[in-house]
Amino acid sequence: MALITRITRLFRADLHAVLDRIEEPDVLLRQAVREMEAELAGDEQRLRRLQHEQARIAARRQELAQALARMEPELDLCFASAREDLARALVKRQLETQRGADLLARREAALRDLIAALAARIAENRARLDGMRQKAELLAEEVAGGVAADACPNGDLAAGTGVRDEEVEVAFLREKHRRVRS
Repeated sequence: MALITRITRLFRADLHAVLDRIEEPDVLLRQAVREMEAELAGDEQRLRRLQHEQARIAARRQELAQALARMEPELDLCFASAREDLARALVKRQLETQRGADLLARREAALRDLIAALAARIAENRARLDGMRQKAELLAEEVAGGVAADACPNGDLAAGTGVRDEEVEVAFLREKHRRVRS
């Protein structure tokens, strides 16, 4: 049993190593940045729609307030003319208008809260996106540096610059001799 477990573990480790090589971190990071940008753009569009809706509600509330203000002199006229039937209908309209204005006020307050929460989320996501972009740039620089190191055998920069072992030995002896004399 121990042998089968060890062989299974070995195959699993090899499979994970292959997957790690297939998954290019710079490509995955760039995809994550694109997805975050798309999400941020969607949130910003939603914020604009909510702000437009809030402005529309504010305009409607203003219209209702003006309608309520126009009803006051009309009510005075109805009562002065002893037309209670007209006054009753006008009072009903006044109550309906006031309830509509109250409903719009509640919707506007809820929108204000939603807009504030969405704006905070957008700011947080922008900060995260900036961080991801910086990581992507660093990774791209590392990959570019890694390509240069891969051009040299075994990542040895000295071999890639054409420095021979003899030159290293001579420079080593020169440095050693200089330090001994000091």
